[in-house]
Amino acid sequence: MQFDRLPLDRLTAAARRAASALLNLVYPPSCLVCRKAVAEHGALCAACWREIAFIERPFCERLGTPFALDLDQPGLISPEAAANPPVFHRARAVARYDSDKARSLAHRLKYYDRLELAVPMGRWMARAGADILADADILVPIPLHRLRLAARRFNQSAELARAISRECGAPVETQALLRVKPTAPQVGLSRAQRAVNLSGAFRVDPERAALIDNAKLVLVDDVLTTGATANAAARALLKAGAAQVDLLVFARAVTSA
Repeated sequence: MQFDRLPLDRLTAAARRAASALLNLVYPPSCLVCRKAVAEHGALCAACWREIAFIERPFCERLGTPFALDLDQPGLISPEAAANPPVFHRARAVARYDSDKARSLAHRLKYYDRLELAVPMGRWMARAGADILADADILVPIPLHRLRLAARRFNQSAELARAISRECGAPVETQALLRVKPTAPQVGLSRAQRAVNLSGAFRVDPERAALIDNAKLVLVDDVLTTGATANAAARALLKAGAAQVDLLVFARAVTSA
């Protein structure tokens, strides 16, 4: 008696479903924030989803900050972007940082070694930044200084960039941009103090400068507050010859909407 052989892709799909079912049995899926039961791993419950404060259009095309009203005029920029244009070209974010749920996810990834959160967070970032990722040549995570990286053991921005890369296909380059100055923590500093703190903090590795030259880059970070870090990093990349630098973050501070 002869049995037909299943195509490899069907076998692979069946294996994935079996592995997923086993994982769900051993580790039942729970909400990433509140740990309530959900239908699948890497998801939020309905209540937490409603409280994430996702950023959607209409928003400032430069800063990615939401507008309070829809003026039905695509391409508008905010008064803040007009008065203080950022060094980077465009910024996109998944959610407002003043949302307790969004801030909780960012903190758990960064401070509590919850590396599994990078996958769903990166997936949401890829959707939020689809327009800037469409033209991206390279994803460049904001680097940590080597001393801080040794203490933390991982760079949350690099983990997010790898997750985004799997969604959009753009490669990640973690060594082209270096943090050469061990800056003091930014928390509690004013906008001006942050800019001074980050002056000269980044430079492009000369051995990888050819990758940056004339490339369209997307900087990846977990949180955007004043923009001082992103501006300093973008300035170093543009000085090295990048054609354009955009910014993609998970959450951003919103001072006005």
